[in-house]
Amino acid sequence: MPFPRVRARITIDAYDDPERSNMWNYTYVLRSLKDGQHYTGYTTNLRKRLKDHNSGVSQWTKSRGPFELIYAEMCKNEQDAKVRELYLKSGRGKRYIKSRLRRFLLRTG
Repeated sequence: MPFPRVRARITIDAYDDPERSNMWNYTYVLRSLKDGQHYTGYTTNLRKRLKDHNSGVSQWTKSRGPFELIYAEMCKNEQDAKVRELYLKSGRGKRYIKSRLRRFLLRTG
């Protein structure tokens, strides 16, 4: 499986292992608590990136925060994370995320 996946409702602590921080790249989806819109990106440090988005450091999201992490995938290298980010931003990728989240929420209530 080229893109290990993590279910929704994850905690950032699950990704905060300093020994593995340089091993993984993350593709993630955030939901704005202000307008409900989604933002997709990739990073090597998920905790720091979410903090940046919520503090207004990120130019693309500074007026749309605060955010919550709703989906993340771990990728072995940056190129895989970039490719996955582009896919999740496409029409088919957006449908994939909607479907994954819908199925997850149906199972968990």
